[in-house]
Amino acid sequence: MQHNVYISLFLMFVTIYAVRALPLTLVRREIKSPFIQSFLYYVPYVSLSVMTFPAILSATADVRSGLAGFMAAVVLAWVDGNLFRVSIGACAAVYLTELLL
Repeated sequence: MQHNVYISLFLMFVTIYAVRALPLTLVRREIKSPFIQSFLYYVPYVSLSVMTFPAILSATADVRSGLAGFMAAVVLAWVDGNLFRVSIGACAAVYLTELLL
């Protein structure tokens, strides 16, 4: 079975354009509902989390080391919030867990 690259590209274009253009054309007035505003505010963060979390677990040789790095990153982000320290701490947790396993 052969696939036409141009048809695939066109379908991806239509899908992405529809997702971005439909809200602009359907919602013509300002959104005043605090629930909908907060929902739309957090959509990018949730989307990024959903795409990143499986990659965190599968990036290492063992799922347990990926989970240890994730938990270390969450704790360090909660306590400190400095991105450099969080990433170094998560890498150190993964390295130590890989050494122990």
